[in-house]
Amino acid sequence: MKKIIFSCVLATFAWLPFKSVKAQETIKKNGYTLSFESNFAGLDPQLKKRLIKTFFEVYPKLAKEYNPSTMKQVKFFVDTNYKGVAATSDGKVTFSSIWMINHPEDIDVVTHEVMHIVQDYGRSVGPGWLTEGIADYARYKFGVDNAGADWTLPELKPEHSYKNSYRITARFFAWIEKYIKPGTIKAVDDSLRDHTYTAAIWTKLTGKNLDELWSDYVSNPSLEKSK
Repeated sequence: MKKIIFSCVLATFAWLPFKSVKAQETIKKNGYTLSFESNFAGLDPQLKKRLIKTFFEVYPKLAKEYNPSTMKQVKFFVDTNYKGVAATSDGKVTFSSIWMINHPEDIDVVTHEVMHIVQDYGRSVGPGWLTEGIADYARYKFGVDNAGADWTLPELKPEHSYKNSYRITARFFAWIEKYIKPGTIKAVDDSLRDHTYTAAIWTKLTGKNLDELWSDYVSNPSLEKSK
């Protein structure tokens, strides 16, 4: 019986290196704490450092700009079981290990995802395209290496709509900030967080509703490439 038990123990430890083993590290800096976990044994140590560095570079800036009361403790988890790109919930960002392998330069996926933590809309009264558009606008404005990831705001196409979300919406927002009224997106973000958002806020802030703003954008969509 003892031999059988001993053999099972050996088999267990022999099996562990081939499984994804969770490793955790906690980093504290300038009032913020990042808990970094991974079950991906093949995670490049340099990529891990960049993920951590990007968090501490962009998160305080996003907090200052949009929500100083945002969480001070955030969790990152690189997960071999997650098949998307990344997802955020309750202060935890889950990154796909597959995405990390195939897109190691997409470091500003961090910027987009932690903006969701800063947004903290809870049971939002706003549409999903607006939430994601603001997050990509934040990536455009605060990203540390969008160029390295070949990430840009797409040129306007006839089939585009402000409801397309993500980068398409973000470009529209960048145009509003540049040509219509700076601070508009921050004000909209505030309204989403305090649950006062209605579509009428666009008219209140800019004098035009979303459809009118989009029509103006379509007629002259030029946008300088620099932030």
